[in-house]
Amino acid sequence: MNETELLELLSHARVATLATIRADGRVDLVPITFAFDDQVVVTAIDHKKKSTTELKRLDNIGQFPEVTLLADHYNDQDWTHLWWVRIRGRAKVHQAGNEYERALDLLSDRYTQYAETRPKGAVIVIDRTELTGWKA
Repeated sequence: MNETELLELLSHARVATLATIRADGRVDLVPITFAFDDQVVVTAIDHKKKSTTELKRLDNIGQFPEVTLLADHYNDQDWTHLWWVRIRGRAKVHQAGNEYERALDLLSDRYTQYAETRPKGAVIVIDRTELTGWKA
């Protein structure tokens, strides 16, 4: 599949799984909302209830910026509709500035909840280094 086809599939996904690497080498996985353009994928620490805004994924990215994002679609009734898209990249955490505002704009354009209540927490900006996927 080419990049255009993979990004089209990705546009249909409402959530993805973000993988980060812990200091001890273990992998952490977390479901995220996300938005993207031709160069980056973004996510934010939003207003949904959390025990803290000092999340492990932010620490992990600070130590090991290499991350993987996986979005997929499964249809138990019709396996001809199965697909997945994987993005590998280098992530940075932003608390303010142009990259921060751009990420929030992308997210607000994609999710009405963010247009109504803009996230106030950190954003993660992932510069894509690899885009792969599969479709039935």
